[in-house]
Amino acid sequence: MEYDDHIEKKIEERLQKFIREYQLREKDSDEREIVEEVFDQTTLMNLYHLMNRGVIYELKGVVSSGKEARVYAATSSEGEVLAVKIFLTWTAEFRRGRLKYILGDPRFEGLDTSPLKLINAWASKEYKNLVRAYEAGVYVPRPIKHYRNIIVMEFIGKDFTPAPTLKELPRVTEYMMLQILRQVKILYDEAELIHADLSEYNIFYYKRKPIIFDFGQAVVKSHPNAEAFLARDIQNILEFFRSRGVETPDLETVLDFIIDG
Repeated sequence: MEYDDHIEKKIEERLQKFIREYQLREKDSDEREIVEEVFDQTTLMNLYHLMNRGVIYELKGVVSSGKEARVYAATSSEGEVLAVKIFLTWTAEFRRGRLKYILGDPRFEGLDTSPLKLINAWASKEYKNLVRAYEAGVYVPRPIKHYRNIIVMEFIGKDFTPAPTLKELPRVTEYMMLQILRQVKILYDEAELIHADLSEYNIFYYKRKPIIFDFGQAVVKSHPNAEAFLARDIQNILEFFRSRGVETPDLETVLDFIIDG
């Protein structure tokens, strides 16, 4: 019993130390307020759960931030570098912007759409989509664990620095475009999913591979808007490469390749 209490105390100390140090690093008052918003009591308890089970050993710092979630670099108890995605437990924009991707998905029929339940369901949806894509052989971060509003996955990058996104690359090629379209097809054929928000901002390019992330809004092929989402994904990719001087096929040709090829 004393040993368990000692472990629990050490975990709590690590969590509080990270938050204190992070707050000291933030000079902007708005940023400090966001830190407090991310690490509310509910999230702290969920982090504590993951740390107590050895999934996360230590948080290192934020690597990506948005209105709905923040991603932190972390380490596991074995020293593996992790990405920990923490969804804010409440933002009004979240409900307005994301409900359409859940309603119409047969996996979430009858869902309680109260704020916290919706956030947890969204995190669960993203994790399940990530697992489904990973098991189908799509290039995605390896899913590790999900608990309530937190997703733990493989960190794509080196030394706690994330890999560049497609948008950040100084040069792109036709080969890269074809690699990405091939991943979209595998996602469609093997995982039976459409990403539904694919762009140059959520594709890492690492070790000569495009690695797709942010799967929260991904929908199954049976979703009533699946074809429209697929067309939008493809159009986003084609327009990006076209803007970088790469010759691209037309949308209908690629759609035929994805759906019927």
